Amino acid sequence: MTDESTVETITADALAGVPHGFFGRRGGVSTGIYAGLNVGLGSDDDHAAVVENRRRAAHKVKPGATLVTVHQVHSALAIVAAPVADDARERADALVTDRPDLLIGVLAADCVPVLFADPQAGVVGAAHAGWKGAIGGVVAATVAAMETLGARRERIAAAIGPCIARASYEVDDAFLARFCEDDPENERFFLDGRAGHHQFDIEAYVVSRCATAGLRRIEALGLDTYADEQRFFSYRRATHRGEPGYGRQIAIIGV
Repeated sequence: MTDESTVETITADALAGVPHGFFGRRGGVSTGIYAGLNVGLGSDDDHAAVVENRRRAAHKVKPGATLVTVHQVHSALAIVAAPVADDARERADALVTDRPDLLIGVLAADCVPVLFADPQAGVVGAAHAGWKGAIGGVVAATVAAMETLGARRERIAAAIGPCIARASYEVDDAFLARFCEDDPENERFFLDGRAGHHQFDIEAYVVSRCATAGLRRIEALGLDTYADEQRFFSYRRATHRGEPGYGRQIAIIGV
């Protein structure tokens, strides 16, 4: 068994007592631009290293449980998780389960990972909320899918993990217009930046989507993936540097 002691597990008070963890890049076996705990099966990283990194993260949350993820497509689709091989992952952006033998996880590298739990019902959820999924309703879809397994939204707690922060997330006028057309109140999530650009607080936006879905306990960890290179992977940071690839981190939860 390889050493997992260096793997950093970030937890949320809102999910206390529920097996879960948000992971960054610390404690993995990947090297080069993927150095650390890269869990992205779609990256050009060494496949064996990615598999080991995923095993390490899952083991830190709940040893012996099977990790299930999806092929993320920036949708609002939430599914009930079933144990499938990594190369047979369903195309979706959220999973829910009530099975103690499963862990569910979502990947991100600036997008917003959200973990959900109704401990009383024994139901958990995990959602990948990029801006398309967030505005498209992935949070509401996850809550609705949890309810099909017996959860009640007034009991569901949500935790929002490491993601790109407003200071690091510059968008243009067309992006702002899209959100304001959906709901004029969304203007409050943007600050004016340089000419024709704005700074978007996607973390606060996802918090608001959780509240709109009827959740009463919502915790945002306030960790900026772009700004903290030692701790997190970032798609936008890698793009700005012209790097040929980027790592992904994972958020995992179980019953």
